[in-house]
Amino acid sequence: MTWNFLAAFAAVVAFISALRVMRTGLEGLANGRLPQILRRFAGTPSRGIITGTAVAAVLQSSSAVTAITVGLVAGGNLLFRDAVGVVLGANVGTTLTPQLLTFPLWNFAVPCLAVSIAGLIAARLLRRPALVPPSLALAGFAGILISLQVLVESLHPVASMPWFANWLETAGDNPWLALLTGFVASAMLQSSTATTVITMALSMDGLIPIEGAIAIVLGANVGTCVTSVVAAIGQPRSAGQVALAHVLLNAAGAVLGVLFLEGFGDVIVALGGNAARQVANAHTVFNIVCTILAWPFIRQFSALVEWLLPDQRRAR
Repeated sequence: MTWNFLAAFAAVVAFISALRVMRTGLEGLANGRLPQILRRFAGTPSRGIITGTAVAAVLQSSSAVTAITVGLVAGGNLLFRDAVGVVLGANVGTTLTPQLLTFPLWNFAVPCLAVSIAGLIAARLLRRPALVPPSLALAGFAGILISLQVLVESLHPVASMPWFANWLETAGDNPWLALLTGFVASAMLQSSTATTVITMALSMDGLIPIEGAIAIVLGANVGTCVTSVVAAIGQPRSAGQVALAHVLLNAAGAVLGVLFLEGFGDVIVALGGNAARQVANAHTVFNIVCTILAWPFIRQFSALVEWLLPDQRRAR
């Protein structure tokens, strides 16, 4: 059983590493222009939402997009009120990977890995650095599929352990405990995507009811705010406003989600699909609904954040 725990831990580490490798490759395809893209296309809150969604869908990291946004606001290259739209959009874009992983993609893992290795070798031998970014992106994608399969297989024996099943049952029946579990897991892993994927794997074994799984995903959305908070430390007050906005938006959405958890769970179940699909759908629907609800009130919400954390430089 110890080996299963070690395998599960290694699979999680490999998943996060593969996610970062894929992100590195996709960033390379953009030739380091992501900050410029955000600055150019996020000129209004509405455009910020669209841009944040697109960039986070590519990077599969709302934390990375928010950290870049914090830096742009700190440098005076992006207005805080426009940055709020980017943060909202990033929450939606990062839901793409869990959705993709609900499809039977395992057969693509080995071909993608083989093509990526061939691409890296060709880049080295032919001195074609342009081949490196797409090869890294493919290698990361293959790593995500392989590590997910290992995670699912390693969790099967662990799931039969009484204490583990009891803990999951307790967390699944207590939405606030499940919310806290998702928060801690996402803060530690620095990836709401990884937390969501782990929850999907556990749900497939029937260890977590859909309401508990949704609550864990809601908590993961709050845990991912830690990155933006850390990125804002030592930065101008405007950067802190972006981090505060990120925390308030995700925390408020999570609390509302738990308060209406039963009804939300019924809607997700009605959408159909297996347990993993339902968790992925909950992740996507929740973030889309929260973004749509907040969209008309971005200006008012921004004013609230500016009141809670005034920019001392502007106050002078």
